[in-house]
Amino acid sequence: MSIRYIYLIILLPVLGGAQPLASLVDEALQSNREILAAQKKYEAARQRPTQESSLPDPMISLGYNSVGNPLPGAGLGRDVLANAGVMVSQELPFPGKLKLKGDMAYKEAQAEFQQYQAVQLAVISRLKQAYYRLQYTYAANDLLVRDRDLLDKLLKVTEDRYSVGRAAQQDVFKAQTQTSILETRLVKLEQERRSRTAEIDSILNRAVGTPVGRPEGAKPKELMATLEELLAAARQNSPMLGRDRKMIEQSELAVNMARKEYYPDVTLNAGYYNMGSMPPMYEVRADFKVPIYFWRKQRAGVNEQVSNLSQTRRQYEATDQSLRYQIQNDFLMAQTSARLMKLYAQTVVPQGNLALEASLSTYETGTVDFLSVLSNFTMVLDYEMSYYDEALNYALALSRLEEMTGQALTD
Repeated sequence: MSIRYIYLIILLPVLGGAQPLASLVDEALQSNREILAAQKKYEAARQRPTQESSLPDPMISLGYNSVGNPLPGAGLGRDVLANAGVMVSQELPFPGKLKLKGDMAYKEAQAEFQQYQAVQLAVISRLKQAYYRLQYTYAANDLLVRDRDLLDKLLKVTEDRYSVGRAAQQDVFKAQTQTSILETRLVKLEQERRSRTAEIDSILNRAVGTPVGRPEGAKPKELMATLEELLAAARQNSPMLGRDRKMIEQSELAVNMARKEYYPDVTLNAGYYNMGSMPPMYEVRADFKVPIYFWRKQRAGVNEQVSNLSQTRRQYEATDQSLRYQIQNDFLMAQTSARLMKLYAQTVVPQGNLALEASLSTYETGTVDFLSVLSNFTMVLDYEMSYYDEALNYALALSRLEEMTGQALTD
């Protein structure tokens, strides 16, 4: 019997009927509940600046003073103390306070917008990673099925040789054991496929059990950007850094606002009182809120906001440092995976395949033993699986870099 092993690398095989990745991304932007929640939070924050920069609502007071008895109008027109009137009060914060409050709310709204964008990027990154992992299960499954077919043929040859006394029984058992090992790996891939399908359904807010289908053959493009370019893109485009910058600006305004609390607010009052048959009475009054406890209240408020400002600046630095590390780590991972993929595809796997084919041919003639053939078979299988592992690592690294830099790297 002649066995010929034909090696073929297919990074991400294609099977029709599945949604392309771009379509799934669009669906996630429309349906994902995390994105929609962040969007509504941002829309709510946009309503605050006008509220904070508006004057406090005026107060209208209605009342009467009676003389002789508590009934309304008692003594009206006869006693100068009896009257019925209305008073309007309007609180006026010290000049500049309302503008500062509005600016602070505006900065918070801008920070929420950056957070909204960060959630979008995070969800899309998770979707792409789940998509690439799903692709991996199909590609690895195809590889294991091809190798299982080859192993079945090898097992048949071994059984034929054993039947005529040219092979040991343990060779048959070893081939059967290797077949069982491949079956266990196929079972694990099936479980991984279902898990990734469920993850995609969850991200897209689909009903449980909605089929995703076999992903199309989407291959991440080559990473052309340098590490310095990615770091510069993150500093400019990263919503996480943008959010922290807006919070620094908001904290700076909050410090100014706390210092404004040293200055008094004023409440203007104007009233009209009907005196019955006597001439009406008018009242105009200004009430000042005097910060006489400044050493306990206003000073502590300024110190609090100064500490908050320092905290937001340290938070920005921590986020920047974390991003730098993660970008560098994923950049090196992508570079390494790309190099390993090239080595596996162009050198390691073809050479291992030649060794396997040679051992298969000589095994049929009895020149080499079964253990050598099996060793070459498992070696080639491991190399092929390593290729797919690196292809997955490359795609995942690019997906994470996209989230951190805001640049399209996988499409």
